[in-house]
Amino acid sequence: MNSDFQLTNRLRKEFASLDDAKGRRRAGIFPAEGTKCVLELLAAFTPRYIFSTAEWKEQYASEIGEYEVITLKNCELKELSRLSATPPVIAFFELPEAAPVPSKKYFEENLVLALDRVQDPGNLGTILRTADWMGVHTVLASHDTVDAFNPKVVQATMGALARVNIVYTSLPEVLGGVDTPVYGTFLDGTNIYSSPLTASGVIVMGNEGSGISAEVAACVTRRLLIPPYPGGTVESLNVAVATAITLALFRAPLLK
Repeated sequence: MNSDFQLTNRLRKEFASLDDAKGRRRAGIFPAEGTKCVLELLAAFTPRYIFSTAEWKEQYASEIGEYEVITLKNCELKELSRLSATPPVIAFFELPEAAPVPSKKYFEENLVLALDRVQDPGNLGTILRTADWMGVHTVLASHDTVDAFNPKVVQATMGALARVNIVYTSLPEVLGGVDTPVYGTFLDGTNIYSSPLTASGVIVMGNEGSGISAEVAACVTRRLLIPPYPGGTVESLNVAVATAITLALFRAPLLK
């Protein structure tokens, strides 16, 4: 296949269309670049194409296993890359089926993150990477949260997308039906550092500019505040940073 493969204009156009969610749905694939990202995602997603330099193919042959690697020249990889520095490998993975909402029992036994209208791809990617680090395996996302398979999100996760299950759903509908605590961060919440936090439940994080929507806020049963250090003058925290602080405090009792 490799010797017969041609990077046609049709394929170039298809790959270029993947920056857009409609393009990804139409093609049924999403891109990933770089050794770590590609190898991590191979554990959870099926590649339609893997392109690399001949050197990379030889070095990672055992880790790629049965999948075919098509060698390209560096200039051809540069054409396909969305990064400033051309990586030695670029893969295009099959989009997975939409993930189902977990059962009520899952919420009772696990800590779940919920994202309400998070718009920035870098923020979502960092949040998913942080969730992976903190052992949170399921993230709920409102339908208007940025697509997890956006190329910028995929790169920011650094492979965490292979281990964190992201479920796009109606947050008010799901959160209104759970029997566990639903936490959210608000300016009028109680100090998170002195509040009792449970090992299971849902943590809601809101939009970068407007926070948690009124519809989702109505489902929150425990309102929390991350207070600034005395004398701090920054108006608010970046949502990815706020998520990292919040998850760290929830996980702290388990890490002592």
